[in-house]
Amino acid sequence: MTALSPDMRKEQRWSAHIWATLALGVPLVGTQIAQIAIATTDVVMLGWYGTEELAATVLGSQAFFVVYIFGAGFASAILPLAAQAEGRNDPTHVRRSVRMGMWILLLYAVLVMPFLWFLEPALIGLGQKPELAALASDYIRIAQWAMFPALMMMALRSFFAARSRAGIVLWSALIGTLVNGVLNYALIFGHFGAPEMGVRGAAVASVVSSTVIFLIMAGWAVLHPRHLEYRLFQRFWRPEWPAFFEVFRLGLPIGFTILAEVGLFMAASVMMGWLGTVPLAAHGIAIQLASISFMVPLGLSHAATVRIGQAYGRGDMEGLARAAHTVMGLSVVIALASGALFWVFPEALVSLFLDEANADAAELLKVAVPLVLVAAAFQLVDAVQAIAAGQLRGIKDTRTPMIIAVISYWPIGLSAAYGLGFGLGYGGPGIWAGLAIGLGVAAVLLNLRFVNRDRYLDVAKA
Repeated sequence: MTALSPDMRKEQRWSAHIWATLALGVPLVGTQIAQIAIATTDVVMLGWYGTEELAATVLGSQAFFVVYIFGAGFASAILPLAAQAEGRNDPTHVRRSVRMGMWILLLYAVLVMPFLWFLEPALIGLGQKPELAALASDYIRIAQWAMFPALMMMALRSFFAARSRAGIVLWSALIGTLVNGVLNYALIFGHFGAPEMGVRGAAVASVVSSTVIFLIMAGWAVLHPRHLEYRLFQRFWRPEWPAFFEVFRLGLPIGFTILAEVGLFMAASVMMGWLGTVPLAAHGIAIQLASISFMVPLGLSHAATVRIGQAYGRGDMEGLARAAHTVMGLSVVIALASGALFWVFPEALVSLFLDEANADAAELLKVAVPLVLVAAAFQLVDAVQAIAAGQLRGIKDTRTPMIIAVISYWPIGLSAAYGLGFGLGYGGPGIWAGLAIGLGVAAVLLNLRFVNRDRYLDVAKA
């Protein structure tokens, strides 16, 4: 047999990294797309139902998402810890990280849900119209019960991803998406003999679909022979305090990092609400389109955390670097493609969310298209910042990225959005351009943080 040359061996190693990244990343990307499809289904069907209902759901769902996503930071902390333990072939530490992460998530849900109950006066205080605030409150008072299953399924997703067994995560999400779509159609409009519930029907559908996804994933973790040795739910209430505080210490800055970005978009929604109901509804459509495309780099960022975390756990620094380069390259190519799609077909994409019979459809299309064009421009920077953040989490570097995110998104991004939208009078496109500026600054700084730290063990201790 002919010996492989160094270049051929190098090519095989790169090929192995590409295929390993895709094998893990494709199910995670699919899962992210399936989960955002649940929210997209809400937006599409409520867009058919009425502009005011759509605008109210945008406010209510984003309030839920801001609270949820901070808790998801603790679920994200499970991922690098479990991946590194998996790389060391240490199922005991995998179990402890996942179980204590679930403890933290349950406590978090209990603490934050009462605040969602009083969303209506908060929205009115932020300048929203009373009728929109009342509808948003109707939505959130039901949807808040999805907090428990949604956070718990995030913890289980981290477990399956850390073990490079993400297929069940995708299948459960697809089933949940189907359940959500059917229930939305029935409960929003009153089909199949169900009552017509409007925004309340969308909220009920979200609660049920989230619960279905969690139960499928939990059952798989408990019953599948491949996962039996991890015993995730056996003696669930037994405390493992070192693991508890490790997840908390790593997850808190991740939560603030994610919250800084999500909060920026929430603030943008509030500012769009100041422009009127139609601009806010158009913003909701553009947000959903941008969110769908962002699910690809977000899913790949989870794959980056796992691949880098496993290599870190094995002490394989060359493999760590190759995993980082592979996932960044894939993400950049995909971001450029999605940006081109937004730029070439903005009207067609926005029209997917509109019912021509709606009196506001033409105005919504006119207002939403410029926002989608701006979104096309920041696809690349959004992807780069997501991947860089995922890479840094893989080596347990979370505090400095938190500082970078807060500065980039709030003093810079929010100020730019307000200044361009209102100070210079560019309205909605100006607000979205400010978002792009904040994302761009974060992308540069996070990437520099990772690229300039070639001693990865030192990064983890920084």
